[in-house]
Amino acid sequence: MVRTPLTPWERARGERLGALLRAARGDRSMVEVAAGAGLSAETLRKIETGRVPTPAFFTMAALAGALGLSLDELAVLAAPDAEAEGVRDGTGGGARSVVRGGARRGVAA
Repeated sequence: MVRTPLTPWERARGERLGALLRAARGDRSMVEVAAGAGLSAETLRKIETGRVPTPAFFTMAALAGALGLSLDELAVLAAPDAEAEGVRDGTGGGARSVVRGGARRGVAA
């Protein structure tokens, strides 16, 4: 399966998501949070460092639950401001773009 290249907006969203997850994890270890979400610490590390900028929906749902965050919060807080960064993916930026952008990449909205 060939993946389409990520747009600069999607890469920025992945970096913001990683920073958000690290901040939400706080003093808890990566192993502790990953285990609570049913993931490997390596998977969480890749998401937090931006190596996996578009994690699967159920992975994010599990992480949100382990961190006490809602998926809505993650979507809004992880979405970079396309206007401020001068980068557009054609959807107009903001939280709604996360859903539309995901649908465009084959993820159910």
